[in-house]
Amino acid sequence: MKQLHILIVEDDAWLAEQQARVLEKAGYKTSIALHAIAAIDAVDDVRPDVIILDVLLTGSTAFALLNELQSYGDTGAIPVVLCTNLAADIKLDDVRPYGVKRILDKATMEPSDMVAAVKSVI
Repeated sequence: MKQLHILIVEDDAWLAEQQARVLEKAGYKTSIALHAIAAIDAVDDVRPDVIILDVLLTGSTAFALLNELQSYGDTGAIPVVLCTNLAADIKLDDVRPYGVKRILDKATMEPSDMVAAVKSVI
């Protein structure tokens, strides 16, 4: 069985490393992109099965990246899990057209929540 690849798009390098460690322990392969441009390159290079995406990125918001992904049929099909401090302000129905399947609140989530969210979207 193919090992699933998760792309973590998070501008906090320490947090991204923690997320990668949790997901790798659960059996996933991970890549980290610290900003939206790196994420676009990573999507082209690794074709992730799921993207974990912070909303407030340095230099760009997640929505610019989501729009870019949705403009192509293959990348538009990649499920996205938003992982953000703005979770209370974002309604899933509003972002579902952008490929977002789940929203995690950074302030209240447990590490196991990220693994559960990935499992729920694949």
